[in-house]
Amino acid sequence: MSQILYEVTDRVAVITLNRPEVANAQTMELLDDLDAAWTRAADDDDVRVIVLRGNGRHFSSGHDLKGTGPRPDKITLESIYSVEARRYIEYTLRWRNIPKPSIAAVQGKCIAGGLMLCWPCDLIVAAENAEFSDPVVRLGIGGVEYHGHTWEFGPRKAKEILFTGRGVTAAEAEQLGMVNRVVPLAELDASAMELAGQIAQMHPFALRQAKRAVNQTLDVQGFYAAIQSVFDTHTTGHGNAFSVCNYPILIDYEEMKKQVKAQ
Repeated sequence: MSQILYEVTDRVAVITLNRPEVANAQTMELLDDLDAAWTRAADDDDVRVIVLRGNGRHFSSGHDLKGTGPRPDKITLESIYSVEARRYIEYTLRWRNIPKPSIAAVQGKCIAGGLMLCWPCDLIVAAENAEFSDPVVRLGIGGVEYHGHTWEFGPRKAKEILFTGRGVTAAEAEQLGMVNRVVPLAELDASAMELAGQIAQMHPFALRQAKRAVNQTLDVQGFYAAIQSVFDTHTTGHGNAFSVCNYPILIDYEEMKKQVKAQ
């Protein structure tokens, strides 16, 4: 079964996370396929708007600690940095800057790495049951790799959410300005598609310029530099997590998965 589904309807590309049996947890393969889907939509002149959604009860439970596919026998901070710089920073910033409007449709849990999928989108439509959280401080890490927290929540609320690991409801996320609309769960997909349809009527060049204007304004305020610099800080958190969980700096990957699962 494909981990990513892709279809185009009425100038709207719909990208679907398709691992509902594990709450759309993200393997490296899923992220690679997701990046390919974003690129496909960006390169298709018939696509004006992109909608990202998740099959099943939850949008995404974050990184899949089990993972699939080949992995190195040993892991170091250097190897972690290399993998995460590509898939968690290079990918997300590319998705953010694709010159077409994008909408995330979020239901159920959106945990840690799940935030890295919806935050790069221009708009977020959330079901009433959506809950956003980043509890990785409990693992000895200061926050998920794409550190949009300060921009999405504001500095003091970002600290509260990180310090406590608590979830943010859809209603609170809308109050904070992170979510554009909150709708009943049964109306989530239809609402996202309706919004996408409205946007798709606009001139594509004007949409591109409007998006570029807002993103550049954020970048002038420091967004891009902050994402890059905080990611470098984030990597040191892995070393702390190793220590907290009694990991040596050089560890066996399978053993790491067993110990993290046991926490």
